[in-house]
Amino acid sequence: MIAARDQILHDIRQSLRSGSRVAPESETQLEARLKNHPVGLVPRRSAGLDRASLLALFEAQVRMVTTTVARVPSLADVPAAIAEYLSSQNLPAEAAVAPDKLLDAVPWAQRPLLKLKRGKPAPTDQVGIVAPFAAIAETGTLMLLSGPDGASTLNFLPDTHVVVLPARRVVGPMEDAWRRLREARGDLSEPANMPRTVNFITGPSRTADIEQKIEMGAHGPRRQHIVLVEDESLA
Repeated sequence: MIAARDQILHDIRQSLRSGSRVAPESETQLEARLKNHPVGLVPRRSAGLDRASLLALFEAQVRMVTTTVARVPSLADVPAAIAEYLSSQNLPAEAAVAPDKLLDAVPWAQRPLLKLKRGKPAPTDQVGIVAPFAAIAETGTLMLLSGPDGASTLNFLPDTHVVVLPARRVVGPMEDAWRRLREARGDLSEPANMPRTVNFITGPSRTADIEQKIEMGAHGPRRQHIVLVEDESLA
């Protein structure tokens, strides 16, 4: 059976009325480029940074897109940080929480007034709490995967996007985030290893399509808040 990529390239050649394949030497060069492409071409903000500087860069980048950040020492501090944030925004103390192992380990009972439900959000849920697979310091971008432990609707349906992010998940360029995914899942050319959806989110939803005026929450959450957990023992 022809692989999916070969089938696509075959269809392109057919549409161009070219039945010839790429020359063997050119094909070798292209395959080498795909496997060993340069990392972090543009921008190079994260090159050579130590761990503390990388976290500082990530925080600076997310603040530039109007995301708020609270740093906490450990998972034990997460419930209080989220409760305080919701209170500061006059939001109800309730949220839909992703069925993620990291979030399951948070001692939510420390804040008994927080009303949480595990799983997909309903249209009436105002707050969604998620844990991203990785975070990209160069651009302040979150990488979130669909799957049993991460319903994609939590990233788009609730008006407020709350993110619990272990510091060790912050990487420099986007290529490092993909490398982590390959290390976790194996060969991503195998459909079984690839998440159905990989979402890259940089800040709250916004648009300026109408009269060139910024409108928040047009296609997703109007607020994004990151709780950055500094405990380096968390993967």
